[in-house]
Amino acid sequence: MKRASIPYMVIGGQAVLLYGEPRLTRDIDITLGIGVNELGKVKKIIPPMSLKILVKNDKEFVERTMVLPTIDKKSGIRVDFIFSISPYERGAIERAKDIKMGRTLVKFASLEDVVIHKVISGRGRDIEDIKSILLKNPGYDSDYIARWLKEFDHSLGENFLEIFTNIEKEIS
Repeated sequence: MKRASIPYMVIGGQAVLLYGEPRLTRDIDITLGIGVNELGKVKKIIPPMSLKILVKNDKEFVERTMVLPTIDKKSGIRVDFIFSISPYERGAIERAKDIKMGRTLVKFASLEDVVIHKVISGRGRDIEDIKSILLKNPGYDSDYIARWLKEFDHSLGENFLEIFTNIEKEIS
């Protein structure tokens, strides 16, 4: 993806594999640091990656959901491209870690940003992932996570910080 100069980071289950316990995941979630107005850029890199777009009216779908769902033609693995230009996502992409996979550097969300995404998703699997990540990586930046979750609480009217605090209490 570097060739197209699209800022990105891998999040979700694939990032959990990097920081937490191994588990089965059948998709790859990639956050893009671009708006939906740059869908054309993404569509140009899809064929060389052997991906196929899964929706018929991709422009309308991406404008509505901020996600372009694709699938790898050979493996059947789903790859979701998530469009985002929020200040948080821009900063998270800047914090992303380069991880060498074969001969390619791939940008993975930082441990803290994976936790933030997982807290916001809030599914049972996500909560278990958070516990695994935090237990395996006790040197994480709790203040960074708390600062952003508090920000999301204020803007979205949620209790994400409370969820995170409860998880920390549970694993300590």
